[in-house]
Amino acid sequence: MLSDSMEEALNRQINAEFYSAYLYLSMSSYFESSGLSGCANWMKMQFQEEWMHGTKIYDYVVERGGRVLLEAIEKPQSEWDSPLAVFEHVLEHERKVTGLINALADQALDERDHATSIFLQWFITEQVEEEATASGLVDRMKLIGGDSSALLTLDQELATRVFTPPASGA
Repeated sequence: MLSDSMEEALNRQINAEFYSAYLYLSMSSYFESSGLSGCANWMKMQFQEEWMHGTKIYDYVVERGGRVLLEAIEKPQSEWDSPLAVFEHVLEHERKVTGLINALADQALDERDHATSIFLQWFITEQVEEEATASGLVDRMKLIGGDSSALLTLDQELATRVFTPPASGA
């Protein structure tokens, strides 16, 4: 059974994950309107991944006998100065989410909630991957600079991303 404080913290994280999904869907819309359908696809896949993260935490709270209380999702940003600015925002956002996950893990350890601590290890590992991917995309966008043909090549590459949910138990 979850403590009241852990249940509240996990509910806040569910909201943060759904906000992340909403943010990435907004970024997808930005790219669609900019003619970069591959970047839009990458963001849509990121949307699905973040939605799955929120649902994973939702299911965990229920499994532990807690109650999920959904709050309003903050309106995400919808305009950026450039494709590079979007990916810089992705990196900044993923770093923020890493901080939120780490704070949850610290709380679980402080409360000696070993089940939640183990559950959160998957998210900690996931955030390492999320930050590395975002950082790599920022680096590539910086290398592209104003080269539109290089941007279109990256856009074609990002169009191939497919969302694959993790296997059960992951």
